Amino acid sequence: MADSAGVPPEESSQPPGGKEEQGGGGGGSLTDAQRDVLERCLYTLKHAKNDSHTLAALLVISRLCPANQLDKATLRRIFEAVGLNFPARLLMTAVRGGESSDLAPNDLLSLGTALLAAFSTDTDMASHPQLLNTIPFLLGIIANQPVFNEQNSSAEKQSKAGETMTRPENKAQPGDVAHPASKSAEETEASQQQGDSVSTGDSFSTPQETLFPSPLDEAMAADCYQILSVVCALPRGSDLLLNRGAVHFLCQAVAKNETFSHEKGLALIGCILSGKTKERAWSRYPEELLTLLVGLSNDFCKATEQTRLDMCTQLVHFLPPAGAAVESEPLKGVVGRLWGVLRPMMQSKLTPKQIRPVLILSACLLDLYGWDLVGPPKFCCLLVNRACVEVRMGLEEPPGNELSLELQHTLTGCYRIMEAAIEQACSVGVTQTDASPQSSVSVLSLQQSRQVLGVLEEAFSAVVYHLQQVDPSRFGDPFVFATFRALCSWLAEETSCLKEEVTGLLPLLVGYSRSHMQSDGLEQSFSDWMAELSVNEERTRWTGKEALRYLLPALCHLSAEEAPRKVLLSLDTPSLLVDFLSQCWTSLKGKSSSVAARDPSMETACSALLNFAVTEPERVRKDPCFRTLETLLSEALPVLVHKPRLLVLAANFCTLGLMIGRLKSAPSGSVEAGQRRFFSTALRFLRGTLDPSSSPGPVSLSGNWKESWDEAAELWRLGLQALGGCVRSQPWIISLVREEGWLKHTLNMLGECSALPDQQTQEALEEALCAMAAQCPLCKQEIGDVMRGGKGALSSMRNLKTLVGTK
Repeated sequence: MADSAGVPPEESSQPPGGKEEQGGGGGGSLTDAQRDVLERCLYTLKHAKNDSHTLAALLVISRLCPANQLDKATLRRIFEAVGLNFPARLLMTAVRGGESSDLAPNDLLSLGTALLAAFSTDTDMASHPQLLNTIPFLLGIIANQPVFNEQNSSAEKQSKAGETMTRPENKAQPGDVAHPASKSAEETEASQQQGDSVSTGDSFSTPQETLFPSPLDEAMAADCYQILSVVCALPRGSDLLLNRGAVHFLCQAVAKNETFSHEKGLALIGCILSGKTKERAWSRYPEELLTLLVGLSNDFCKATEQTRLDMCTQLVHFLPPAGAAVESEPLKGVVGRLWGVLRPMMQSKLTPKQIRPVLILSACLLDLYGWDLVGPPKFCCLLVNRACVEVRMGLEEPPGNELSLELQHTLTGCYRIMEAAIEQACSVGVTQTDASPQSSVSVLSLQQSRQVLGVLEEAFSAVVYHLQQVDPSRFGDPFVFATFRALCSWLAEETSCLKEEVTGLLPLLVGYSRSHMQSDGLEQSFSDWMAELSVNEERTRWTGKEALRYLLPALCHLSAEEAPRKVLLSLDTPSLLVDFLSQCWTSLKGKSSSVAARDPSMETACSALLNFAVTEPERVRKDPCFRTLETLLSEALPVLVHKPRLLVLAANFCTLGLMIGRLKSAPSGSVEAGQRRFFSTALRFLRGTLDPSSSPGPVSLSGNWKESWDEAAELWRLGLQALGGCVRSQPWIISLVREEGWLKHTLNMLGECSALPDQQTQEALEEALCAMAAQCPLCKQEIGDVMRGGKGALSSMRNLKTLVGTK
């Protein structure tokens, strides 16, 4: 630049350091001499005619008045005088090189990053689009990879535009820092918010062989990391950094193994991976993050015991989300090595504070590969025992004692271990599979399973005790949800233990589920809370929108037992289940057959409602929610029969509707259109199960039913029995049976085939035919005519023979 010092303009009558300039701030802990220099420099900044004056004043400020000695008011005055466009132009000039400047590129970079670091201490300035547009430059500095592309050049245009707007009198001078044009910062920011990522492959070729110093200048790096850390802490900071390629450049910086970047870079990557951006980061940079994880796991294995304890918390953030790269052999190797180190740590004497990060890391490793790589069964039992002890110690506190956030996170990790232990201890016939040399598939013996179930029962007794103290005002607490979910996983497998305690807790469990289903606001807080812990599950996300999903298996078991069923009825649980099915159907019905995914929760809700329909006929007849359910089923079944992937759900809906229909009396007037539509669809659905084309041999299953027969067979049989009940209670259905061709089709099939799939199927068909023969003389005659032929599977139905008089 042409000028090397700033000179106050001669035309101003106000002397530097005067009262007008001093009113903006005192400069923090500066001496009188420093304050005097500061005021003169601020005066120069405010009245500078070109960038040379501005640069000179800033150089003086940076040398005599360090940023950490300046208060916010003073920084704000500097910002108002200079703006963010000037440091952005410094970075661009340094990166481009070849411009007329009295300062070397590294000096320009040093000053530019120092200015941005000082400005970033103010939250408003840290979130300013002009500062955010400098992120790619800062990333390039710490990775020693200068970046220049269309997105980056927006910083230059913003610098020029902003300078013109804030200081219209400032005309371009021959010595000004160059500032070419591109998109505006607002346009760039909008594109970044839409998910655009920086192209890490485009770099600007500079005349210099090496633009940035090697090893990295720590003062400059400190400024860069400070800015990036402040940005990361913004509400959308992790997204902003991820969309600008931060993971790529930070991994490059860490790979250089320079102490400063290793420490600061790892911390920053950990922040990006500790929130909701983790999954997107792993999807974009799987190889780089896996390489980083491999290095961290090697460091973990070589570290001292105390260092390992400290690294457990760090490693949690760098593990991939559950389900990511499950078949990756390098990742399996990492997990196997980590378990190899954790086993002796778990077996040693650790204080409660020391054991907590070990348990959380163990929970996260279980999320990735389950028990396959954990180790021998004896260690699995130890791990479960340590988790259960921690839960008992943490939850068996006097009422009113608040759990710290650290303890909540530890207990949530322990819950995950306990859930995995339930699956392991309750599994039957688990087979040993091939394992890598570093892994061992853990299969518990019967005695070990009993021991695990024993310690789990003690821990869940503490869980029940804790939930008994929960007030409805805490239903939005994420930790309460984690505790609720853990208990539900236990009740899904085990309802015989703690029966009285669980029955007494049903009002809270049902009330909690109802409150979550009616409030969408609880989902986000829990999602964010769990993202920080990085404990999740591939099959089901821990969201708070539908807590009822986790309780449904327990409700299915409990609704079959008299005492808890009475409590559930008093809590209007059937209405809750109907509302749940209605909401799920609303979101499902608009999807095409290829997109609609099976929802086991809907099927489980149907099973619980079936229990009520079987055991509580009077409640079904009188409760208006079952009338609502009938309307839903009459709408849904005609749609479901055309979605082959949802056959099991269709079987549930069909059977549930028939079970309710058998409890109704014949209508006094004409049949409702919805009812007729449901029964017509149900008859066609039941008729399409068996394929008579293989006659005269045994009947075979139709194509759509073959894959689902194991799950749908019992529903199909129950549906046939319920159809017989419907014929008895509502005789009008007999004419529909004949119109839809169900009777003719069934008799032809039974007369031609030699056998049915099993005895239970034959009994179900026989019961339905007996009901029709008893209620309708025409049906009785038609059945008798076929049976007198004396051939096929029909001839072996003795009760039917007796009824129609052919025996």
